Amino acid sequence: MVVPVSVAGNSILSRSRLTPKSTASALVAATLVAATASAQAQSNSGYDPRSWTYDQARNVLVSPSAPGQTSDEGMQPEWSVIPRRIVHFSEAQPKGSIVINTTERRLYYILGDGKALRYAVGVGKEGLEWSGRDTISSKKDWPDWRPPAEMRSREASKGRLLPAHVAGGPNNPLGARALYIGNTLYRVHGTNQPWTVGQANSSGCIRMTNEDVIDLYDRVKIGAQIIVRH
Repeated sequence: MVVPVSVAGNSILSRSRLTPKSTASALVAATLVAATASAQAQSNSGYDPRSWTYDQARNVLVSPSAPGQTSDEGMQPEWSVIPRRIVHFSEAQPKGSIVINTTERRLYYILGDGKALRYAVGVGKEGLEWSGRDTISSKKDWPDWRPPAEMRSREASKGRLLPAHVAGGPNNPLGARALYIGNTLYRVHGTNQPWTVGQANSSGCIRMTNEDVIDLYDRVKIGAQIIVRH
């Protein structure tokens, strides 16, 4: 079945749902575009791991908002948790599906009987929005982070060293859990900077608080449908 997909405002027709091999390069390009943003813009986002520094001796990432530290303890901006809640959901979607509305910055896990569990999410920044339909292809507990070789090379040319691999844990930008979307570069994942949830400042991934992503992770099954809409 041909499914229209919009990535950064452009429509793509895909015969294997969201992003087959023929469109993988487009997604990589979209990811690389984010890296061309100014260092100031990246620091303001407080999230983009490409603006973090890497302490090779300790194999940890250091947030740009907390130089010399491996966490933002004592420097976190004021923020309030947006609680998940059960809401009315009249749209007919299979029980166990995920529907994400990036304009609302909300994720709906379909419970059935006209109900859904609604979570707050962070979404792609302007120019990196995308939409489509796919399935959850895998799930990972405390996922590792492996920056693409192109990203590492580009950052090295700017004098910023990135690791080839960061093990899952509290210093990992992907947070406590990750749900992988088809064969794409995108994930629904946690974050170690929860105050960014509810904003549009990622490179396209859907971001949740660690508490919420753990809750969702325990509910969602491999193969579940996921729909992302503007």
